[in-house]
Amino acid sequence: MTQLIVLPNSDYCPDGVVLEAPVGESICEVLLNNGIEIEHACECSCACTTCHVVVREGYNSLNAPEELEEDLLDKAWGLEPESRLSCQAIVAETPLVIEIPKYSINMTREGKR
Repeated sequence: MTQLIVLPNSDYCPDGVVLEAPVGESICEVLLNNGIEIEHACECSCACTTCHVVVREGYNSLNAPEELEEDLLDKAWGLEPESRLSCQAIVAETPLVIEIPKYSINMTREGKR
């Protein structure tokens, strides 16, 4: 287990939180398993950008993003150099600090098909 620190986000965890994260799970799985209902419109299949997070600390400890993830991230709102799709970022032994962006592009929820 390692620490996953989630910075405050008014929609998902207003006060921020420190979680115990099992090594080998995705950041998205850790969030969902701890009651932080981050959007994940594609059910974690790397087909959208709704679970986009910014890794403020510990980015280099994560598995490298694959080309598909990088292509999708180009479409994410608020893209930063340390952005990852939380469904693809696998927790290692280094503590992480993440920020869930204020906005997400969710074509399904917004009624576009």
